[in-house]
Amino acid sequence: MTSKLLKRKVIIVDDHTLFRNGLRILFNNLENYHVIAEAANGKQFLDMLEKIVPDLVLLDINMPVMDGIEAATLAHEKYPDLKIITLSMYGEEDYYYKMVNAGVKGFVLKNSDIKEVNAALDVVYEGGSYFSSELLQNLVNSLKSSPKSKEFHSELSEREMEILILICQGLSNQEIGDKLFISKRTVD
Repeated sequence: MTSKLLKRKVIIVDDHTLFRNGLRILFNNLENYHVIAEAANGKQFLDMLEKIVPDLVLLDINMPVMDGIEAATLAHEKYPDLKIITLSMYGEEDYYYKMVNAGVKGFVLKNSDIKEVNAALDVVYEGGSYFSSELLQNLVNSLKSSPKSKEFHSELSEREMEILILICQGLSNQEIGDKLFISKRTVD
């Protein structure tokens, strides 16, 4: 087991105490991560950043005092390299676009398994982006049904759409090739 000093430091920002407590307990069982602080809203989170620097932040969207969108925007203005993953119940496109514009590197829905949260942490910690497969599927379905995107979508084959989804999940070209049984060069 990795020593606590070597574990990656995480801040959880969510207005639901029970959810934060449950997530912290789950993190205690992860090999590479531990929770160093918790905040109940965006303002508390920003105040914490003055004193401690996390490796990763799990940030809710809807909170009192200051929501996750404003908190992420302000945090990135001051700490542009901060790695934030949105952890939310909402999979609506509007929230997704606002959080990405605020500088978030990942988006995981709260109904995700801890394995998916761990995978998201790993990908974002390594510098990639991670977006919940459920969220990506909603976006793809939205693209398919949008009259504006008919021209765009018709230019992409089913395989290209599949590769695009895996890229958005943070997989490397080699990992995508391995998963789809095609060469890395084909993915490139």
